[in-house]
Amino acid sequence: MRLFAIIILSLLATACSSHIDGGTPHYDLSLMSYNVRSGKGLDNHRDLDRTAAVIRAAMPDVVALQEIDSVTRRSDKVDVAAYLGRKCSMYHTFSKAIDFDGGGYGVAILSHERPRSVKRFALPGSEEARTLLVVEFKRYIFVSTHLSLTAEDRLASLGVIDSLAKAATKPIFFAGDWNATPDSEFGRTLSQTMQYLTDSTQCTFPADNPRTVIDYIVAPRTQLVKVLHREVIDEPIASDHRPIFVKVKF
Repeated sequence: MRLFAIIILSLLATACSSHIDGGTPHYDLSLMSYNVRSGKGLDNHRDLDRTAAVIRAAMPDVVALQEIDSVTRRSDKVDVAAYLGRKCSMYHTFSKAIDFDGGGYGVAILSHERPRSVKRFALPGSEEARTLLVVEFKRYIFVSTHLSLTAEDRLASLGVIDSLAKAATKPIFFAGDWNATPDSEFGRTLSQTMQYLTDSTQCTFPADNPRTVIDYIVAPRTQLVKVLHREVIDEPIASDHRPIFVKVKF
């Protein structure tokens, strides 16, 4: 019986990590980012079950969500992050950017692993206040944000992003709707310190006929990350953005 228990523990350890490069542990991680428009599709139908089905089908370990309502009237007073978390059997964390329609509006993170710590940062937003959500897990840190429509605000937000990257004591990944293309001043400046993990040439918006890319998952250039798979998920109706997905080894 003792031998059987040892075998099971060994198999579990192998499933969690692979040891290469002289015994250094490496971990596979599936990351997703999705501007869900608070569940309102391009058919103008608000359907959170449909949104949850898109997330479940991708099977991410963690997902950054943007345009999330929290008990607003337009979402029938539903806590959208909590609802999606229940439907996806994931923990939910929400960060409010603004008061809106009797409730709140901002970004969220869903994760299969329970967060160890959560931090929220205000970002510049001259047309609308913005927020950045930082969730720490055992082996990595994941960040969700939805940047300003204003170029000056986005560039100012880079200071916060770079500071977080430099202060991180474990691998860190940033995800979200950046509202900027790779060839913009913001995109060019970002690429000096960050590596794109998702395909920055594959368009994400609008969902029914994507013509531009404004959604990304990135990591610091100093961070050793191997991309195993990446895609823009073919979902043309559930939101006005297409979800992005990447599987990495770090």
